[in-house]
Amino acid sequence: MGRAIASGVRTMSLRWAGVALAALALAVPPICQAQSNAYPNKPVRVIVPQPPGGGFDFVGRLLADRMGKAMGQNFIVENRPGSGTLVGTDAAAKSAPDGYTFVLGTNATHAANEFLFPALGFNPATDFEAVAMLGLLPMVICTSASELPANGIAELVARARAKPGTLNVGLPSTTANVVLAQFVKAAQAPLFGVKYKSSGQAMTDLLGGQIPLAIDTATAARPLIASGKLRALGVTSLKATEMLPGVKPVSEQGVPGFEVVAWDALFAPRGTPAEIVEKMAEHVQRALQLADTRRRLMEIGVEPLFMGPAQLDAFVKAERPKWGDVIKAADIRVD
Repeated sequence: MGRAIASGVRTMSLRWAGVALAALALAVPPICQAQSNAYPNKPVRVIVPQPPGGGFDFVGRLLADRMGKAMGQNFIVENRPGSGTLVGTDAAAKSAPDGYTFVLGTNATHAANEFLFPALGFNPATDFEAVAMLGLLPMVICTSASELPANGIAELVARARAKPGTLNVGLPSTTANVVLAQFVKAAQAPLFGVKYKSSGQAMTDLLGGQIPLAIDTATAARPLIASGKLRALGVTSLKATEMLPGVKPVSEQGVPGFEVVAWDALFAPRGTPAEIVEKMAEHVQRALQLADTRRRLMEIGVEPLFMGPAQLDAFVKAERPKWGDVIKAADIRVD
């Protein structure tokens, strides 16, 4: 009898132990699943819609490196050049909005291109989530030291008005074209634009005296300005830039409110979860606060400037008509 009772007790104990283990087993999977689903749990793709090797590609790779280290996951840069950034941007727009694809965008991809090309294949206004602004790329109006004795924008405007259409300006990019068109309109300065295929060609002609003026990125002009071969008349950012100390903005030289700058920003396909967008933005902000990140961006001509999702979205909405109006009014086209 005692043995039977003991046996029954052991059986019940084993049964209760089994029930407890089963309950524990049921409880464990959600915990493990939650841990396995912690974002990001697989490599993240950052599409750069330009070829490898340039400054834009450098920004993408620097961002991927910083994000990967901070978030403990591989961030892989995928270069998708073609059709003036359209190929890569289109690929990003059509990617799954799961938080594992982002695209490095610019004033071209998300503000200007829709006014330069007859068809994009995507809508930059509705097909993306704004994630974070990375920085601005100020442009500079410069002259060769011996060709134009202008000390600044005010004197340049006076010279242009005195001899309308006689001062040629080298323009190596669409952004430079937009800067000139906006400047001519705002300052009432009759300057004549000359298109170039590259900064190198424009700078060669500027130094050789074939043209008296050029508009280019601070990066392209900075070495020649530092060596005394060129003189900077004004920067196109609203405020002075650390990249060209001592050079006043055009806005402070008789053209109030003037601002036309290029910019780099991170976007995600429309529908990407808000919590992922916010998490990415937070890590971008932290990355931009690192002294080494700021230094390396400044070296290639990007002045770090963070904007979160809401602020970037509002900024881009304001930029789109700004670029569009100038492009249409000046009939700027992509060759």
